[in-house]
Amino acid sequence: MVKTIPGEKPAEGSEGSPLPQLKRKHPGWSSFKRFAKYTSVRIATLFCTMAIGIYLTILIANMGGFVDVIIEGGIREQVGNQAANNQSVALMSREDRQQWIEDRVNMQLAARGMNSPFMIRSLQHLVGALTFNLGRAQSISSDSGSKEVSAIILERLPITMVLFTTGSLVVFFLALGGALFLSRRYGSAIDRFVVAMAPTSTAPAWFYGLFLILLFASIWKILPFGGMLGSSIPETKLMYALTVAYHMILPLTAWVISQIFLAMYTWRTFFLIHSQEDYVELAKAKGLRNKALERRYILRPTLPAVITAFTFLLIGSWQGAIVTETVFNWPGLGRLYFAAIQAFDTPVIVGTVVVFAYLLAFTVFFLDIVYALIDPRVKLGKEGAQ
Repeated sequence: MVKTIPGEKPAEGSEGSPLPQLKRKHPGWSSFKRFAKYTSVRIATLFCTMAIGIYLTILIANMGGFVDVIIEGGIREQVGNQAANNQSVALMSREDRQQWIEDRVNMQLAARGMNSPFMIRSLQHLVGALTFNLGRAQSISSDSGSKEVSAIILERLPITMVLFTTGSLVVFFLALGGALFLSRRYGSAIDRFVVAMAPTSTAPAWFYGLFLILLFASIWKILPFGGMLGSSIPETKLMYALTVAYHMILPLTAWVISQIFLAMYTWRTFFLIHSQEDYVELAKAKGLRNKALERRYILRPTLPAVITAFTFLLIGSWQGAIVTETVFNWPGLGRLYFAAIQAFDTPVIVGTVVVFAYLLAFTVFFLDIVYALIDPRVKLGKEGAQ
């Protein structure tokens, strides 16, 4: 028994003074806090990067205010024509007629928010772009007649996704299966053929599309030149889907041809590198079947690279669809973007870039999470080096 001096507090650990209880944090709670902190920082970083990119797009799309001068000139010309065709205005004195024109011009400028300084308007455009409140288009209308930029973009985006998401999925599964097949037949005739055809993927899809249109639409007349529907709208949903699929054959084929060989060659190289590892040779010596060997020891280590390539192929397809949609007269987001550039329609240009920016930011964030789930070497937070 430990004696204590009267008036003194018993020492910690002595009898009569129990040891303090150490509080241990639950490992699940610690992991959740680390994940929440990492997620918050990552989202904030991506948001700031996206905001800077969108603001630069606003400045470039408006040419530092030069487009506003063009728009104001067009408004003045339109109001001047209205004044010339209005008999009551024609009877006014020169000063009154000029004042009438200025009042109408100022009203239209105020309706478009163009009566404030450009830098203030650019910041207002940035806030509107980030909240997808982009106002009204200046020269482009949707098929339903709406002039709201958000309505126009949301109307065209599914049309683009139907074509290019389908094309990217076809490329992904064909390239993945083909690359695994080639990795088992290294040096064969078909392997040499794919390697020789890989440089053909440097040509864009619209390049192959021109030849496909020439052969199948112009000469052989078995497929349509372009568009999404024929001269009449199908009455049933089944006929509508079949008509869209029929018109998708040429652009989908052009997109697959422009992507498939390079994707097969790239992924086949990844699989060949990992198939030469010592643990793969050991698994072969143990008699593991080819399918199990590919799934466990070849495909899984390369999965992060494969997923990254696929997701950015998907995002890049929507960004690179401008000329392809124009060539095939496909009424998607790429064709809308091309028409907006020609018409100096800044709200539509900015709105299209905003959609791409949000898709890209979401993809990068999604990839970070997926990497941590499929690869145990990757950790989120301070424990990982991301």
